[in-house]
Amino acid sequence: MNTKAISMPLRYLGIARTENSVRTPTVQKKISRRLPAVKIWSTTTLMIVQTGILITAITLWELGARFGVIDPFFWSQPSAIWKTLLVFMGSGDALIDISFTFKSTILGFIIGTTGGALLGMSFWWSRNYALIMQPYIVCLESMPKLALAPLIILVFGMGLSSKVAIATALTLIVSTLTAYGGVRAVDKDQERLFYSLGASRWQTFRKLVVPSCIPWIISILRVNIGLALTGAIVGEFVSSQYGLGRTILYAGSTFEIALVWVAVLILSALSIVMYVAVGWLERFLLKGVAH
Repeated sequence: MNTKAISMPLRYLGIARTENSVRTPTVQKKISRRLPAVKIWSTTTLMIVQTGILITAITLWELGARFGVIDPFFWSQPSAIWKTLLVFMGSGDALIDISFTFKSTILGFIIGTTGGALLGMSFWWSRNYALIMQPYIVCLESMPKLALAPLIILVFGMGLSSKVAIATALTLIVSTLTAYGGVRAVDKDQERLFYSLGASRWQTFRKLVVPSCIPWIISILRVNIGLALTGAIVGEFVSSQYGLGRTILYAGSTFEIALVWVAVLILSALSIVMYVAVGWLERFLLKGVAH
């Protein structure tokens, strides 16, 4: 009886193990998935494609104007624009207009970026000072500053100073808010560490706050160069004796559409040059911050 009592449970256990082994699903190996490989074209290939797109667009524009698909009176055509460009560059006014717009843009960019960065970083010195000034800064940022261009022209005159003032107005507040964002992002623990090591307020500002804000200021440089150029052109639209904006306004009022395109193309080339220069300045400053 004892043998049967022992063998029966073993038989049932053996059956149970067999059924469990049959019912247990097989575990499949997980297949590791990788991101699809994206082949980056070489610089030469990219330049060839970009040049091909440009040549195709110019060719279609010229053919459309010649065959009447588009009206050359309103859109002009590349051949007429090229002839007008040669005439414009051959005249003495071209270099004067280009240099006038360039100087007003660069001066407005430098003054606005530097002044805004200093103003934004100055908020670190006093919390009360920052809270008092913050509503005014936000109000100036929301204000359409281009609407004040006629008033600025009346105050500063038709010369270079009024264009610089408009370009500065567009870049100053943006730089201030960006620098203030860098001030608020300063690590409080590092600030306490500086004070615990005996650093003065000026040493903390120079060694901690300024290096912390520089990446924030660098990030706004490319935006500011575009805003400065916009301010200079708008100032020339309102009232000016020189500048590419004045050339565009004059050509538009006399229906010289080819001259409008010439001024726009020169402005585009000028903006690309300044954008590349600012990009180089960003890399230079970032290397200085890293070191």
